[in-house]
Amino acid sequence: MGIMNQKSEKGSCGCLIAWACAMIFALGFLFTGVPRTSAGEVLKMGLLEEPKTLNIWRATDAWSRKVLRLLYQPLYIRDPKTLDLIPWLAAEQPVFDEEDLSYTVKLRSARWSDGSELTSEDVAFTGKFINEFKIPQYYSKWNFIKDIQTPDPHTVKFRLKEPQAIFVSRSLTTPIVQKKEWIGRIKAAKKNEKPLRTILNEKIEIPVSSGPFVLKEWRSGSYLFLQRNPHFFGTGQTIQGRGLGPFIDGIIFKVFGTSDAAILALKKGTIDMFWWGVQPGYMEDLRANPNIELIQNEKSSLYYMGFNVRKPPFNDPNLRRAVATLVDMDFIMKRILQGYAVKMYSIVPQGNTFWYCPDVPKYGEGLDREGRIKKAFEMLRDAGYTWQIAPVESSGKIVNGRGIMLPDGRPMEKFTILTPPADYDPHRAMCGMMMQEWLRMLGIPAYSKPMSFGALLQQVKARHDFDAFVLGYGNLSLDPDYLRNFFLSSNDKPKGWNMSGYRNPKFDKIANESARTMDRERRRALIWEMQKIIMRDVPYLPLYNPKLIEAVRKGRFTGWVRMLGGIGNLWTFCELKPVK
Repeated sequence: MGIMNQKSEKGSCGCLIAWACAMIFALGFLFTGVPRTSAGEVLKMGLLEEPKTLNIWRATDAWSRKVLRLLYQPLYIRDPKTLDLIPWLAAEQPVFDEEDLSYTVKLRSARWSDGSELTSEDVAFTGKFINEFKIPQYYSKWNFIKDIQTPDPHTVKFRLKEPQAIFVSRSLTTPIVQKKEWIGRIKAAKKNEKPLRTILNEKIEIPVSSGPFVLKEWRSGSYLFLQRNPHFFGTGQTIQGRGLGPFIDGIIFKVFGTSDAAILALKKGTIDMFWWGVQPGYMEDLRANPNIELIQNEKSSLYYMGFNVRKPPFNDPNLRRAVATLVDMDFIMKRILQGYAVKMYSIVPQGNTFWYCPDVPKYGEGLDREGRIKKAFEMLRDAGYTWQIAPVESSGKIVNGRGIMLPDGRPMEKFTILTPPADYDPHRAMCGMMMQEWLRMLGIPAYSKPMSFGALLQQVKARHDFDAFVLGYGNLSLDPDYLRNFFLSSNDKPKGWNMSGYRNPKFDKIANESARTMDRERRRALIWEMQKIIMRDVPYLPLYNPKLIEAVRKGRFTGWVRMLGGIGNLWTFCELKPVK
C-alpha cells in the first residue's frame, strides 16, 4: 500500500512538474508571442487562420501557401521592382532551342534541409509526378511537356510537345519537391484504387525544405514555428543585387481567428506584422499609433461587373458600353473604397506594367454625373433604343427616364445584378446598389440582389442563369494568360472560365496565337490587342483593384521589400534584419 502511495506521489509530482513547465511555456508564448527558444531575432507574424495542410499538392488556401512558399522553392521568381523572372534555384536564364522546341535550365548548387543535394533528378521528378498523377493545381502547366532529361546533376532539359508561352512563367515557377521525400509515397499510392486521392490525402508533418526556413514546430490552433534553414542556398549570396540571409533566427506564425484580435496584438506589440490586408475600418486607429507603420502596395487583382452576353438585353454591346459610361468610377474609389483602390481600365491591372495596355477605351472618363447620363443616352438612342420618357429632354435637361425599349420595340424587362452579401464583401454589395441607381437614372430597370457567395457562383458559373454580376479575382497571375481563359469561346461551358458567354472568332484567333508565341515582345503586342477587343466589346467591365495596406511594428525589423502583392514576399524574408 505504501509503495503504491509512493509511486502515486511520484507520478503526481511528475505531472505537476510537467504541468508547470507547460504553463511556463504557454505564458512565455502568451506574453512574448514566441516560444522561449531564441533571442529577439524571431519575427512574430499574425495569421487569421492556420494552414489547412502542408501537403504542397493539396494546398489551395492562402494560409497554407504563405507557409509553404518559405519551404518549397521554384526555379525562377519575380524581381520585386521589374517583375521580370530571375533565376532562383536556377543558375541562369533558360536557353531556348527553337528547332528542338526545348528549354535547358542550369541549376545552382543547393541542398535540401536534410543536407542532401538538390539535383536535376528532383526537378525532373516533380514535373513527371505532376503529369503522371494529373495534380489539379499544376497539371495544365506541365501537360504540354513531352519529356524531361537530366544530362547531369545540374542540368535539366525540357522538350515541349508544342510551343507554349506559359512554360517559363508558369511551369518554371512551380515549387520543386524532393524526390526522396515523395518516391515512397508514390509507390504506396499506386497500390490503391485511387492513387491521386491517396497522394492528396498524405499528411506531411515536416516538409523537406529548400527555402530559407524549415518547419520546427506546429501547435495546431495556436502557432507554427519556422526556423532558419542552415542549408539554404541563398545565404550569403547576392542575387539581383540583393544580399540574402535570412538574418533572423526564425518566424512564429500566431493564429488569431479574427482581424480584431490580430490588430489588438499588433498594437500591444506581441506580433511584428499582421499578414493580411488591413481593412479601412482599422486605418484611422492604426495611423494614430506612433508604433505602427502602414505600408501600401498595389495588388494583382480584378474586381469587375460581368454581363451575360448570351441573351437580351446584354447581348447588345451598345448597352454594355452605355452601362460602362454610366458607372462612376470616381464615386466608387472615393465614397465606397475611401481611396484604398485604383481604377481599372482593362482586365490586366496597371501595376502589371509590361502586359497592361494603356490604349483602351476609358468610358465616361472626365465626365460628371450629367455628362455620363447624356453620353450614355446618346449611345443608346443612336443604337435604336427609345423611351416612353427620355432621360434627356430636347433642351438638354436631365429627368428620370422611364419605359426604355429595345431596338426591336420590345420593352426592356427587369434584370438583376447579383452581388455577394454585405457581410461577405460590403464593397461589392455597395457597388451593385449604386449601379442599380445609376442605371435607373437612364430608365433602365436594374435591381441589385445580394446572395450567398457559393450560390452566386453556382448561378453564374455552373448554370449561367443570370443577367449581370459583380465578382472579383483577388490574386491574378502576373502572366496574363487568364485573359485568354476568361473569354475564349471554347471555355463557354458549365463551370468554364468564360462566365459571360463571350464569343468572338477574331479574339479566339489572337488569344490562341498568344498562347503559342514564345517571343515575349510579340506576345505582348497580341495581349495588348486582346485587351483592346475586350474593352471595346465589354463582356466584363473592370471596376477597381484594391490597394493592399499592411501593418508592421516600427523599430523591430528593417528590410521590408515592397512589391506588387505586398511585403509578405520571399525577398522580405531573405532580407529582413532586426533593428539593433
